[in-house]
Amino acid sequence: MANKKQVSGVEYHEAGSEYFAKRQLRKHARVWSLWALGVGAVISGHFSGWNFGLGAGGFGGLFFAAIIIGIMYVCLCYCLAEMSPALPHTGGAYSFARSAMGPWGGFVTGLAENIEYVLTPAVIVFFIGSYLGSIFGTSPEFQPVWWVLMYVVFVGLNVLGVELSFKVSVLVTVLALAVLVIFWGSALASGQVDFTRWALNIGLGPDGSLIELPDGGGPFLPKGLAGILAALPFAVWLYLAIEQLPLAAEESHDPKKDMPKGLLLGIATLVFSAFMILTLNSSVPVKAPDGSASGAFYLGGSGEPLLDGFRAIYGTEAANILSLCAVIGLIASFHTIIFAFGRQIYSLSRAGYFPHSFSITHGRHKVPHVALMLGAVLGFVVMMTVYLIKGEGAGAFIGAQLLNMAVFGAMISYALQALSFILLRRGLPNIERPYRSPLGEFGAWLTLIIALITLYMQFQDPAYRGGVIGVAIWYAIGIIYFALYGRKTLVYSPEEDFAVKARAQAGLDRA
Repeated sequence: MANKKQVSGVEYHEAGSEYFAKRQLRKHARVWSLWALGVGAVISGHFSGWNFGLGAGGFGGLFFAAIIIGIMYVCLCYCLAEMSPALPHTGGAYSFARSAMGPWGGFVTGLAENIEYVLTPAVIVFFIGSYLGSIFGTSPEFQPVWWVLMYVVFVGLNVLGVELSFKVSVLVTVLALAVLVIFWGSALASGQVDFTRWALNIGLGPDGSLIELPDGGGPFLPKGLAGILAALPFAVWLYLAIEQLPLAAEESHDPKKDMPKGLLLGIATLVFSAFMILTLNSSVPVKAPDGSASGAFYLGGSGEPLLDGFRAIYGTEAANILSLCAVIGLIASFHTIIFAFGRQIYSLSRAGYFPHSFSITHGRHKVPHVALMLGAVLGFVVMMTVYLIKGEGAGAFIGAQLLNMAVFGAMISYALQALSFILLRRGLPNIERPYRSPLGEFGAWLTLIIALITLYMQFQDPAYRGGVIGVAIWYAIGIIYFALYGRKTLVYSPEEDFAVKARAQAGLDRA
């Protein structure tokens, strides 16, 4: 590469046609593919993970947290529905922030999103292992084998091409929703739903900790406002990753029309499903295998809440058969978020923020196979590190720890995307906007405020603080890398070229 140019404290290099020839993607997605990509990425959060919020704030705490976080995601989706067709690049969050805040803003946003997308599949594959271990009776020591197997299979499927990836996404997303519908219908038809007895069986002990009330009838908000705030990070899991859709922009036939529709249909589907699973799964007579706990109190620490719900309704033998189907929901998210981290690493690498070699695409399938394998290895290494530190006996706590680590990256990314929306409205008001958010800057401010409150609450829980601090150190190391090296290796990729020209025309950057 030659022809260096300094812009806003970074150094660009002109890349020839050969550079981009090795980094081509293939168009395939339309509205329903995008809907499936968004819903599929999130749907595992309705099978596992959300339930830890019951242990943080009781049913009422998680219920109100889910409303607050739901508002944040609806507002965020409206922001993305405006920004993604206006800047239809694979970079997604990073490209929005790059145009709004310059290269440094683009990098810190992209790095936060990278943390989210690398860690989220690790959380999901932990729950896949938990479900499969319960169904097949494998020992805790066998869990890493499930994790490796899942990564190999689904990274492999993503490497085989975007057409197959989207077809698999649509199939497993529809099947996952079907499993949820079966559970909702089964719960309602069983006659066993007793909200007061099972969902409200959590009370406050003399020492301020949550305790089980054997006969239910506990308070709706056992920990009051503090319980709502404590449940916020877990409520995120009911919606997290819908925002990945813009990463498919360059593989969409018509992102200017299809991206807003896919985003808004996706978040509508997820809001409905979130409150159905929260209410019904908490209201059936689930019990610990050893009978030591039941209802929402037990669910608050379970690694497979939907499996527990099926057991309560059908018994263990039939539940295991149904729960093999339930694993599909986890697979749906695992598969689609692998797609996301592949495209996210690819876009940052193609533009030079990450090493250029990470963005090379497969010659025949035109997918970023290097980025896919790199993201999988990194996620697995983090998983094994937490597993070895906490020990195999930590059980579901490992999943909750990884969940909080992923949410940390997500909240930083959301806050910066909301800020990008505001700055794009003000700094680049004349760029073409095929769709405009009806919530305007108000929606962006709501997103920003809720994200920052949730981020703050993550540091208040001593149980998960260590993992969050570890991710903060990871984030800081990435910023140091960019300051010392990455800012000198940038390339005029499509999103960078757009941002440089638009900001120069608006007088926002200095050469």
